[in-house]
Amino acid sequence: MTAAGPVGVLAIDKPVGPTSHDVVGMARRGLRTRRVGHTGTLDPFASGLLLLCVGPATRLSSHLTDLEKEYVAEARLGTRTDSHDLDGTVLEVVPDVEVSAASVEAALAALAGEQMQVPPAFSAKKVKGEAAHRRARRGEEVELPPVPVVVHEIECLEVEGLRVSFRVRCSSGTYIRAIARDLGEALGVGAHLTALRRTAVGGFSVDDALGVDALDAVPPSAWITPADAVRRAGLSWFEVGEGASAELAQGRVIPLGELRGSESATTAALEAGRLLALGEVTERGFQPRKVFVGS
Repeated sequence: MTAAGPVGVLAIDKPVGPTSHDVVGMARRGLRTRRVGHTGTLDPFASGLLLLCVGPATRLSSHLTDLEKEYVAEARLGTRTDSHDLDGTVLEVVPDVEVSAASVEAALAALAGEQMQVPPAFSAKKVKGEAAHRRARRGEEVELPPVPVVVHEIECLEVEGLRVSFRVRCSSGTYIRAIARDLGEALGVGAHLTALRRTAVGGFSVDDALGVDALDAVPPSAWITPADAVRRAGLSWFEVGEGASAELAQGRVIPLGELRGSESATTAALEAGRLLALGEVTERGFQPRKVFVGS
């Protein structure tokens, strides 16, 4: 927090019910600032980790949105819905479903790796400039092209009757509803998602998150500084020398220090635990693109 207003990232544990935008509204009222944005939508029926960027830290949003995600999910076999989740209209109920735990585990395991995933028609994907879910709700036929995603890990946690719970770690943009759909198709019985909880985003964990009730009085210890957010996001970063902040504030290239973190396209310049700029490494040195000095 600063005298000019709150600055940083908050990890929030969104409950089932409100939309992600509802949580942003709660934060704006509680923190008394309009500069709040989230870094990845959770459906109303889903719960779990929602990262909020506040103040100048909203300029970090795109770098946190693209991080890999981890979820714990539950699907019901034998019923297909148009949205692939429990909020949709039932399209088919398969009677007398009989599947073994071993077949479920094998079908889930086959969904791991790089793949082309067809997004749900009820999604925010744009079709001729309009969200697909709006067209689908009007009864229009929506066919979305497959997109590349990566399922890094997928683990079957429990199979109890028609209920399947599983854990998945995946790239940003992966639809867990589509995984439930594809599981049902692989087993030949159909399926839809009935519960979803996001447990991690990059290096951020829901175990460290605040409840929405705390947004009216956020404890100082809950704030994640922009510099710490950069490190948790796994971006490349380096410590700058004395006097570099003035050069960066003018958008000038500065000598590059020792890089740490991952080899990401975006690199951060830090000074004594403070984020000064985000930019890229060039042959000349570090070229700032987003300057935080003085913001």
